Amino acid sequence: MPPYDHPAALPPDKLLEDCSIQFVKRSGPGGQHRNKVSTGVVLVHCPTGVMAEAAERRSQAENRAAAMFRLRVNLALEIRRSISNKGAADNRTIPSPLWQSRCRGGRIEINTSHADFPTLLAEALDTLAAKDFDPRRAAEMLGCSASQLIKLLKKEPQALAAVNAERRAVDLHLLR
Repeated sequence: MPPYDHPAALPPDKLLEDCSIQFVKRSGPGGQHRNKVSTGVVLVHCPTGVMAEAAERRSQAENRAAAMFRLRVNLALEIRRSISNKGAADNRTIPSPLWQSRCRGGRIEINTSHADFPTLLAEALDTLAAKDFDPRRAAEMLGCSASQLIKLLKKEPQALAAVNAERRAVDLHLLR
């Protein structure tokens, strides 16, 4: 079972089982090898329709890894799961053990290229949605400060934009 019950939290091999994969040719820098060989990768998560692609490398394996990471980030951005802080049997208890291991002294320690980043982003966005996009209440539930939660969102600009769109819809001030 993943540390947090969200498609973005699945290990790449398990997530790939739910995906269709297409290899494509893309033009651009990289020489003839890139232009003649299908090194580009397009992944579509079949249950949700969320997709990601990578074609900037000459190696299909490198593009596959990049597309998988992007797919996990896109799933974190687009899919919301209900949460519980009551220790329910639904495996979506907040904060998750992964979150607790990454939140030390109220500070969230994660690099945007780390494999745990999409999972933490999904958990942060799910918690914000559950708390009506109030970063103070969500941060309290997650065991960090509101400023740390906002800093995490800023690491993925699309996440901050999505939260601000939700806040704008209910006439709340935008997060900066």
